[in-house]
Amino acid sequence: MQIYRLGDRNNAVSDARRILAMVGLLDNTDPGVEDLFDPATETAVRALQQRRGLTIDGVIGPETLRALQGARWRLGDRTLGHNATTSLFGDDVIELQRQLLEIGFNAGRLDGNFGPTTADALRSFQRDMGLLADGVCGPQTLRALKQLDARRVRGGAPQMLRDLIAVADAGPNLLGKRIVIDPGHGGDDSGVSQDGVNEANVVFDLATRLEGRLTALGVTTWLTRGRNIGPDDESRAQFANAQGADLVLSLHVDASPSPHANGVATYYYGAGEVSSSIGERFADLVQREVVARTGMVDGRTHPKSWTLLLHTAMPTIRLELGYISSPVDRPRLIDPAFRDRVAEGLLAAIQRLYLPRDLDPPTGVLRLPAFAS
Repeated sequence: MQIYRLGDRNNAVSDARRILAMVGLLDNTDPGVEDLFDPATETAVRALQQRRGLTIDGVIGPETLRALQGARWRLGDRTLGHNATTSLFGDDVIELQRQLLEIGFNAGRLDGNFGPTTADALRSFQRDMGLLADGVCGPQTLRALKQLDARRVRGGAPQMLRDLIAVADAGPNLLGKRIVIDPGHGGDDSGVSQDGVNEANVVFDLATRLEGRLTALGVTTWLTRGRNIGPDDESRAQFANAQGADLVLSLHVDASPSPHANGVATYYYGAGEVSSSIGERFADLVQREVVARTGMVDGRTHPKSWTLLLHTAMPTIRLELGYISSPVDRPRLIDPAFRDRVAEGLLAAIQRLYLPRDLDPPTGVLRLPAFAS
């Protein structure tokens, strides 16, 4: 896919500038630069990326372009409905999901994707209002939503409560849980590499160590790839959704031009005021367990709306386990004993996610049965 950056001049840049102006991030009134990716456009793109939880690089790549395309829509601009082959996506869908959640209908996560859960919630609302329950948001449904404005519970409390109840109802036992482990990259894409060590191999080995431990405890597990294939993130998300997984754990390592960059960081779904409450909790547990068991520098947890985090229907996190470019982290990453400690930390974090708070042990002390990798 084409990537647009500083200095480019074409119709795609012109469209991007119009949307950036529409959302108040760019003054697009100067004549002669309507289709130019100038410094002001780069600044606006960075602001959009920060607001939407994307990588802040000032470049319009696939994820930023998707965010731009979604930002052009306001609720009421178009008729909304679920399409099994081409799902609608945009800020208007987010607003519809928000309104349904605020009046007590479970529209799923506020992700801007008009999927089956949103369609079911809309049909339930339409039935309650005596409308044709077709799952399509048109003028009549919009008028009915407006009439119920006073009944709404503002903020993210309804969905957060549903998420907490769902985890509590799942019970503390790992037996029967369904978890997708996503070793990043693969196939022709080896990820970052240095001195003969590459990301794809490191995270695949870690994934199989974790898979063995989970399987031994009765967890149904899947890997999103084998050693020699590397599906894109959209395909990985579709795979996880098709399995009906309870959690997704994506494994990566990082690299930097600076040899001083080192440490571990964990990411969960979040963009602006919207985030996954269980994803955030899971990310925090993973981050604390890995830091406590390895002594790595704590890069903390962060909300992002990267494709895998955005398009999975269940809590999903992405672990960036150190820098392969770091003289501190690289020897650790190639050490099998280190990867064992990380796998044990990940297993402990998964278990702790399902434990009631009064039974949750301190970080770094939970020991589950040790099994051979």
